[in-house]
Amino acid sequence: MPEDFPRFHVPGQESRMALLREWFWLHYRGAEPKSTLWDEWLSGPALWPAVETEGWSDRMRTAWRAALSGRVLDAEGYVATHQHDSIAHPLGWPFPFWTQGQRSFGWHFSFKDTVGLPWRPERLDRPEGWMLEGARDAGLEEDGWALELERPAAHLTAPARAAEAREAPFLQLRWRGQGLSDAQPYVEWTTPRQREFGSERRMYFDPPGCGDLTHTVIPMYRHPAWTGEIAQIRVGFGNRAPARVVLQALFAQYDTRHNVNAQAWIRGAARYFAWTRDLGFLRAQLPRLRLALRYVMTEHETAERQFVVTRWVGHEGRSGVRPGPGGRKEIRAGEGIGNNYWDLLPFGGWDCYATVQYYDAVRTLAELERAAVAHSEWNLPRGPLALDPAWLERHAEAVRTTANRIFWNGRTRRFNACIDLDGQPRDYGYTFLNLEAVHYGLATAERAREIMDWITGRRLVEGDTSQGADLYFWRFAPRASTRRNLDWYVWAWNAPESIPWGDQVQDGGAVLGFAYYDLMARLKVLGPDNAWERLQQMLDWFAEVQAAGGYRAYYDGQSRPGRLQGGGTPGGLGMDHEFFESVLVPQVMLDGFLGFRPRGDGFDLQPRLPRDWPELTLDRIRLHGLTLRVTVATNRIEIATQGRAERRISVFERTKVGVGGRTTT
Repeated sequence: MPEDFPRFHVPGQESRMALLREWFWLHYRGAEPKSTLWDEWLSGPALWPAVETEGWSDRMRTAWRAALSGRVLDAEGYVATHQHDSIAHPLGWPFPFWTQGQRSFGWHFSFKDTVGLPWRPERLDRPEGWMLEGARDAGLEEDGWALELERPAAHLTAPARAAEAREAPFLQLRWRGQGLSDAQPYVEWTTPRQREFGSERRMYFDPPGCGDLTHTVIPMYRHPAWTGEIAQIRVGFGNRAPARVVLQALFAQYDTRHNVNAQAWIRGAARYFAWTRDLGFLRAQLPRLRLALRYVMTEHETAERQFVVTRWVGHEGRSGVRPGPGGRKEIRAGEGIGNNYWDLLPFGGWDCYATVQYYDAVRTLAELERAAVAHSEWNLPRGPLALDPAWLERHAEAVRTTANRIFWNGRTRRFNACIDLDGQPRDYGYTFLNLEAVHYGLATAERAREIMDWITGRRLVEGDTSQGADLYFWRFAPRASTRRNLDWYVWAWNAPESIPWGDQVQDGGAVLGFAYYDLMARLKVLGPDNAWERLQQMLDWFAEVQAAGGYRAYYDGQSRPGRLQGGGTPGGLGMDHEFFESVLVPQVMLDGFLGFRPRGDGFDLQPRLPRDWPELTLDRIRLHGLTLRVTVATNRIEIATQGRAERRISVFERTKVGVGGRTTT
C-alpha cells in the first residue's frame, strides 16, 4: 500500500481504521472504469484519493474522463451498457442470446473477432440452402461468406426456418460491403399464411461502412407486421450497381438493453466533474447527459407517469418460468429478461428499481443545470436540450410521491421490485432495492423507518424465508433477498430449486459492496452510533478474512457456510473478481461520517460522528487541484490544504456536526 494512500483517523480506533484502509486499498486498484452500470458506484472511490505514488490518482482521473466521455449513445439517446462482447444486442447485456431460445434462428459463417464459447454457437454454418438472386457465391473466406452482387437490387434468401417474432425483436447482420454507400438495404419476411415476400413486410436499414465489419441491428419489433410465426427471411441489398458483400453472420437477438444505464452514467459524469472541476469535460458532455435523461423521460414514460415503465419485448416484468399443469414448469422463452445488475431477475414493466435510480439522476442533473445557470463564467451550453432546474426538482418530487404510492407494499411494508404489465406485483424482500430507496431519499421518512425496522429485525414479515437476525446470516451484509424465489426469473434460469437457499447472490445470498447502502441508510435513519456498531461488526469479519488469507481462503467450502461467486464459479456471495463495487464500503467514512460532498464550486460538509469518536480526520482528499486534510470534532472543523487553487474554494454554510443524534451548527 502506498504511503500516500488516504488514512482514516479516529483516536482510540487506530487498529480498526488501519483495517478499513487496508480494505479500501484492496479494492481501490480495481476501481477503474467498467461497464456503464458501475459508473455511479466506482467513480467516487476512484477519484478522491490523492495517491501520487506510481501516478495512481492521475491515471484514475484520465481513465474515468476517457470512459465517461466515450459512453455510446444511440441516435435516440439510449446509453450503451459497454459490457463484454457477445452475440446479444451490441449496446446491451451479453445474454440471453438466440441459441438460448426455443424458436429463434441464426447463421454464422465466420467466428473471426467473435466472442468465444459459450457466448456463441459451437459450429459454423455453410451456404447450402441459401438462394441468391442477382448475386454470385464467391466462396467462404476467413471473414465470412463472400458474395458478388452482379446486378442491381440483388437478394439473398435464407433457408426456411420457423421462428417466433417475440423471440426475435431484433435482427443483427454482421457484414462488410464495398460499393454500397448509396444502397438502401432491407429485410423482408414470410409467414405461414403470407407465403410471398413483399413490401408490406419490409424493414429498411443502413448499409455497412466501406470495408469495415459492421454490426447492423434492425429493430423488427417496431414493424406492426412482425408478429406471430415467421417462416422465412430474405435480405435485399438495395444496391444500385455491382458491389461486394462479406456476410459474417445473420441472427435474431433478444432485447438485452438496460433501463438504468442513463441513470448510472449521468451520476458518474456528475461525480467526475464534482471531484475534478473539469469544465472542458462538462462542456462536451452536458448536452449528451440531457439527451440521455430525455430519452428515459420519453421511452420509459417518466415525464408523463413519474415512474419508469419498460415495455421492451421481454422486459414487461413477467417471469420466463411459470408453474404449469401437473406441477410441470412452463418455460416461456423470450420472457423475464433483466434490466440491471441483477441480471437474472425480470425487473421491468412498472420498475421500482429503475425508478429509484431515475429519481436520483433527475436530482443530479438538476444540480448541474442550476450550476450552469449560476456560473455563467463556465460557458456551458444551453440550447433546446437544456432542462429547467426548478422543473427538474419539481419533477423529482413528483416521482418520489408517485413511487411511494404505487410501489409500496402495504402488507410487507417495503417496496415491491416491480409490477408487471399484467398488474402482478413482485416482492421477494429485496434489501438492496429498499436500502437504496432510503439512501437516495426516495422513501418517505416514515417508510424509511419501517424498512430499517425490517432490515434490523425489529419487525418480522410473515412468509419471509429469512427473518430477524437471520437477515445478517452472512455477517458482512444483509441477504440480498429475504423470501425464496422459485418462479420469477429469466427463462434461461429455469431450475432455481436445484440451488440451495443462499447459494445464489440473487436468492438469499449477499453482495459485499452493497453493504455501503446498509451503512448509509442506518446513518440516515438510525443515527451514527448504530451505523458505527454495524461497521465494527463488518470489520471484525474482515479481520478474520484477512487472517485466513483472503476471501477465497476464508470461504473454502469446508470451514464455514458460503460459496463465492465470481471468476467463472457459481455461488451465493459476491465480493471479488467481477464484484468491483466492494470498494464502496469504506466510502461510508467520507460520504457518511465525514459528510463530505464535492461540488464543481466547492464542497459540502455535514459530519455525523458517533458518541465515542472524539474526532475524525481524513487526509489525501483530492478536490479539483487541491489535496485536503479535514478534521471534524464536536466543537471545531479544521481544513488543511496542499497545492494551489486557481480561485476560492467554498465550504458551504450547511456545515453541521452531528454527535450521537445531536446536531449542532
